[in-house]
Amino acid sequence: MDVPLKKKCYVQKKSGRHMKYPYTFSAKIAQFPIFYYMKKNWIWMYYPLGWAVGFYLFTTIHALANSDANKRSWAETQRKFAEKEAHH
Repeated sequence: MDVPLKKKCYVQKKSGRHMKYPYTFSAKIAQFPIFYYMKKNWIWMYYPLGWAVGFYLFTTIHALANSDANKRSWAETQRKFAEKEAHH
């Protein structure tokens, strides 16, 4: 009564042959040399570093721009500008 697992599952194996021209999207994905590009292209190596440096810079700028001292300075600048505009 016990059926072996190989007879239950019909998993198709790779044939080992490649199409001359992969005309389906899945064949194009299967034949794309992603590991070659990851090894030879500089952007794959520097992307995480650039993301980390950019994240640090943007969080620092965000913290400085939204600090209480900067908000008070901006409010004072806007108040002076509004006074100057009102005295024409």
